[in-house]
Amino acid sequence: MAPTAQFIPAPALGAAAPHSHDLGAGSPSHHDHDHGTQEHGHTHELMEHPGKFAERDLPDYSARNWDERAFTIGIGGPVGSGKTALTLALCRYFRDTHNIAVVTNDIFTKEDQEFLIRNEALSDPGRIRAIETDLQATYGCDLLFVESGGDNLAANYSRELADYIIYVIDVSGGDKIPRKGGPGISQIDIAQYVGASLEVMKRDADKMRDHGPTLFTSVKNNDGVEGVAELIKGAWLGATGKSK
Repeated sequence: MAPTAQFIPAPALGAAAPHSHDLGAGSPSHHDHDHGTQEHGHTHELMEHPGKFAERDLPDYSARNWDERAFTIGIGGPVGSGKTALTLALCRYFRDTHNIAVVTNDIFTKEDQEFLIRNEALSDPGRIRAIETDLQATYGCDLLFVESGGDNLAANYSRELADYIIYVIDVSGGDKIPRKGGPGISQIDIAQYVGASLEVMKRDADKMRDHGPTLFTSVKNNDGVEGVAELIKGAWLGATGKSK
């Protein structure tokens, strides 16, 4: 798979304070940092924060061949958070105006692919595939949506795999989740029934993401979908230099 982009490094986040990893020779976790003359491929700086939106590495698309690899939107999040429902809503939003396709990364089943086809996310079912590739070569897409397999994992996309990343959490997990990271919050229509405060979630999400975009959606009611789509469109136009 071709890489999405090279990166322009963000400003340094500051050097870590001197520290020791010596837990004592008698400790079962003790290890020696004298690796001899061989470099061991990693450093031991302490991270002061989980990262800041404004200080993230920015992609350099100057050498990108958009005919070879479409602008790729990664939609991630835990199982049951609403990734497939959001993907369906975004397909319906873009399908009449843009050339799009979808990869659903179900590892063991084709359930998400079949859901999108059954709900007529796109007029051509061949544009919706589970794991299989060659969509770009076949259709020459403007936008390629990639939905991660939930599988109870909370891992995000590598920037080598996705140009624009949406991470979906849902309010049923409680309003503490944004404090642990997550830019998209779904199923807001049930917040009152699970005791989750949207105000607390917004406050904590803004803090954790350093005021990076956080959107509330109720995809079932089509609330907030246009806002998500407009963020995607803006990122795509900015990356490709297209006018619309």
